[in-house]
Amino acid sequence: MGDTGQFSIENGIGIIMIDSPPVNALGHAVRQALAAGFDGFAADDAVRAIVVLCAGRTFFAGADITEFGKPFAQPDFDALFSRIDASAKPVVAALHGTALGGGFELALACHYRVAVASARVGLPEVHLGLLPGAGGTQRLPRIVGADSALDLMTSGRAIPAAQAHALGLIDAIVAEGELRAGAIAFAQDLVAAGKPLVCARDREDKLAADRQRPDLFDTFRQKNARAFRGFRAPESIVCAVEAAVTLPFEEGLARERTLFEALMASTESAAQRHMFFAEREASKIPDIPKSVPTLPIASVGVIGAGTMGGGIAMCFLNIGIPVTLVELRQEALDRGIAVIRRNYEGSAKKGRMTAEQVEQRMALLTPALSLDALARADLVIEAVFESMAVKQDIFGTLDRLCKPGAILASNTSFLDLNTIAAATTRPEWVVGMHFFSPANVMRLLEVVRGAHTAADVVATAMELGRRIGKVSVLAGVCHGFIANRLMEPYMKRGDLLAMAGPSPAEIDKALFDYGFAMGPFQMVDLVGLDVIGRDNAERTLSGDLVALGRLGQKSGGGFYDYDENRRAVPSPVAAQVIAELGRAKDIAPAGPLTADAIVARLLYPVVNAGARILEEGIALRASDIDVAAILGYNWPVYTGGPMFWADTIGLETLVEGLRTMGIEPAPLLVRTAQAGGRLSAL
Repeated sequence: MGDTGQFSIENGIGIIMIDSPPVNALGHAVRQALAAGFDGFAADDAVRAIVVLCAGRTFFAGADITEFGKPFAQPDFDALFSRIDASAKPVVAALHGTALGGGFELALACHYRVAVASARVGLPEVHLGLLPGAGGTQRLPRIVGADSALDLMTSGRAIPAAQAHALGLIDAIVAEGELRAGAIAFAQDLVAAGKPLVCARDREDKLAADRQRPDLFDTFRQKNARAFRGFRAPESIVCAVEAAVTLPFEEGLARERTLFEALMASTESAAQRHMFFAEREASKIPDIPKSVPTLPIASVGVIGAGTMGGGIAMCFLNIGIPVTLVELRQEALDRGIAVIRRNYEGSAKKGRMTAEQVEQRMALLTPALSLDALARADLVIEAVFESMAVKQDIFGTLDRLCKPGAILASNTSFLDLNTIAAATTRPEWVVGMHFFSPANVMRLLEVVRGAHTAADVVATAMELGRRIGKVSVLAGVCHGFIANRLMEPYMKRGDLLAMAGPSPAEIDKALFDYGFAMGPFQMVDLVGLDVIGRDNAERTLSGDLVALGRLGQKSGGGFYDYDENRRAVPSPVAAQVIAELGRAKDIAPAGPLTADAIVARLLYPVVNAGARILEEGIALRASDIDVAAILGYNWPVYTGGPMFWADTIGLETLVEGLRTMGIEPAPLLVRTAQAGGRLSAL
């Protein structure tokens, strides 16, 4: 098999070593090598047991996702695992790095598993809209029981070796750096003790207990109904585990295969796989090759200790980079520091970090009341309110104070980065780093490249995003960049539609049912009508409600009325404001609208905005727009984002719908529809 599979025998133990960089994905060549090793050692009387290892940084990190949607070339997973099931000699999987997806399913098919303590295991297929399709839904419940199996597979999370050992997924933990020797010794002990072959497929002890709980699966469904809303894969996983509990192994496998194939053909899985690749593609910038070096960032300054500035500071504290946090007033600075500490202590109470880690991070934080404290920082991020005059003043000061080679970044949400950069004598060192609130939680980072931003500055900002756990998306300069510009029509069209007849509750329900966590009016009430930026040059619904003291949930009323528990009920006052402004603006009544029609009224204009963003070069690719919508605005991932969703409903339908609304479709959208192309592929 060339260098992919290396076979050797040590003291009666047959060793299959797979070396297929970068992550030993279980593609065709790797499966061939494994099959050759199993067949060869099965026939060799000198071999008493078999150990499967991987070279490089990880055990098999999963199946080769590029093979999905096509017939697997032989040997497929079933054929490979059948060799293990048929083996008269114990097969031991030796794990390091990450054993995920098909890689962990292979380990589950082996008779025993050993791992180093740093290894992690999991079945993350749910994140691709799929279920483990190589027997994982049948073997895992037989080893750990239905409860733990459901939890691991529907969450898709990877767990450390110690937790896997406690669950019985790993039989022994061996010393770091000694996996090969430890696995061989483990296999020799098996042979010497004459221990039986432990085939997961034959285990019944855990399932016997599960069969005594007839409400197990319905209870799990009810408990997780909110989290699973809109996703198909979790319910399919539940059905597959039900089959493991109620059916013989081979029938359960057949049920798993049927469910897997249905998911693979689904729009939801196609959308989630689109997002999987889109996140990885976002880091690639055609005119900035990997050879462009990134700049060392050993210290960061953040200007503004409010919600946004504090969250940004936490992002860097979390990876051990010292942060100087600057505010104008002592009370604002103290309040910001207190919020950061409270956030960390809240995480510690939930077991996500230790009290010692809280103090370590807080020790990296230096409060300051003057920009002078930023003179030696490698990166300074401005996070003050959206005023061009204020930002220009700050950047002019930073230009004088900061050392040569410092990156000057603005967290502006809408303003022209080139105008901000013009306040300095070094516009090549100015970049946008637009975080989304709360910055320590939201995964999107828009890196905004100005007209003069240097390539290494852009590369550094993109890489920093990755280091702090964000998905970095490159944006050009325009009002709102990608995500905010994209979603602006969503809010405006919601207001117009409400004035045309459907109530805020009807509109919110339609968007909730589409997949958003909440509709536009619920969101505005949550954030605050006085916080959401609106065009002040003309009357708006939010403006009229704010004038009445209705600020949203925090004031007890906005588009809805709220009781002491913040439960929403339709508001007669808001209905009157909406009706009056609709008459003042001469908005024509829309008449009865279906939920689909409401969704179209609000989301078709978003797609149109995305097409213009792409056509103008503000975004590098359509998939970047989908990433920005999903990670920045919680657009439902199982729709694939606005550009992918447009392809699923049909671009001609969308163009016609826009024209019916009186909206001129973007030329790129029209051309792509006429050519029968796919918007998401552009």
